[in-house]
Amino acid sequence: MQIGRFKVRRLMREMNLISKQPGSHAYKKATVERPDIPNVLDRGFNVTSPNKVWCGDITYVWAEGRWHYLAAVIDLCARRVVGWAFSSKPDADLVIKALDMAYEQRGRPQNVMFHSDQGSQYGSRSFRQRLWRYRFTQSMSRRGNCHDNAPMERLFRSLKTEWIPTVGYMSAALAQQDIGRFLMERYNWRRPHQFNEGLAPAVAEEKLNSVSGIS
Repeated sequence: MQIGRFKVRRLMREMNLISKQPGSHAYKKATVERPDIPNVLDRGFNVTSPNKVWCGDITYVWAEGRWHYLAAVIDLCARRVVGWAFSSKPDADLVIKALDMAYEQRGRPQNVMFHSDQGSQYGSRSFRQRLWRYRFTQSMSRRGNCHDNAPMERLFRSLKTEWIPTVGYMSAALAQQDIGRFLMERYNWRRPHQFNEGLAPAVAEEKLNSVSGIS
């Protein structure tokens, strides 16, 4: 729908709507890679087909009066969320559960590159063993450089500014249910994404598959 900003402003005033803007944040520049897990992706975020490059990251959510943790995995091709997990502990099991969900939901693909930041969970022995079992290649951002994993930062920014209540959730169960609804339904199927020229990630992926003949 094409509409001018002045009309939007007038309509918002009539409905007493105020836009919620995320605050600014300054990130430190960083260039240090892990010697054993280099930044293979190197910001090559434009991927032409599904199940070639996945990205993962962890964020925190306030629920039940304490912090809980969300791990998510997206397919870079259309920025679709393909796996996620929610827990009270930010440990290796959390990121493994998100990876396992993605692996099963995507039909157990092989030769996928998995990119993340240098979080200890992604560098743990158990997570790296899981990647080896799946025949995945691992890539890690440079230390402290959020731009090396920008698509994940974009996902979590949308989640926190558009969906999660400012005061958090009354219970962890409610948080898990609500966040799952956002990731797998709203974000994947209904929310327009600039990267996909206004199409939701799952819709853009289905369109790509139909053109390329992928079932």
